[in-house]
Amino acid sequence: MMNTSAHTARLERSATPRGAEIAVLTIDHPPQNLFDAPLWESLIEHIAALEQAPPRAVLVRAEGPVVCGGADVAVFGGLDSAGATRLWRDLYDRIVAPLEVLPCPVVFAAHALTLTAAVEVALACDLIVAHPQAQFGFVETVVALTPSMGGIQRLAARAGAGRARKMVLTGELYDAATLYDWGVIDVIADDTDRAAHALTERLADGGTQAHAATKTIVRAWSSSGVAAADAITPRVAGALFDTVDTQEAIRSFRDVGPGKARFTGC
Repeated sequence: MMNTSAHTARLERSATPRGAEIAVLTIDHPPQNLFDAPLWESLIEHIAALEQAPPRAVLVRAEGPVVCGGADVAVFGGLDSAGATRLWRDLYDRIVAPLEVLPCPVVFAAHALTLTAAVEVALACDLIVAHPQAQFGFVETVVALTPSMGGIQRLAARAGAGRARKMVLTGELYDAATLYDWGVIDVIADDTDRAAHALTERLADGGTQAHAATKTIVRAWSSSGVAAADAITPRVAGALFDTVDTQEAIRSFRDVGPGKARFTGC
């Protein structure tokens, strides 16, 4: 296993029993994992490393009693509108966007309270696993701000515009069960870390290029609607027939039945 050095987050790579590489990106910035310059610089560094050498699945998680207690408001001191615009654009471009377009599944584990920027990072991931007692909130309204890294629109895409407006405008906290009913959270598990690791390994062992194709089609729909997704689906899905995994899986299905193929990511 390889560790990269960082004070506020760490990136670890390992392999599933079947040999598929996974990466675990852990936020570890006690006591509350507040989103501040050291944390976001660490996340930027590690996400850039994932871009340069993508594994076959990624898990984003946190240590400590909370996933994230929100942003450190000290980072807002002295900002004017131009500076804030540059900051939010930089954080979106270097954290949310590259995490969202990684060519592999990305799972987010929320074991406890998850606020503001951490919710935005979670919504950039493909699947969210949460503890039953975890709570989520966009509480930027307490300092007369609004989520600025793409969280509102990604929440609206999952839960609907009305629910996104209510969650952000009121600043109220929502439990895992409610967000599961809304389609924001995908799995609720008491042993959140174990469930999230198991899901990450399962996805890593699958057809990685097929997963990437799925993400590409969903992203096209999210940005431009059904017609845009329809326009690219034949090409994106058709390209899978040139991959080793698809050809070998079809052969395995014919020879020994479904569910027996082993994927290499190629």
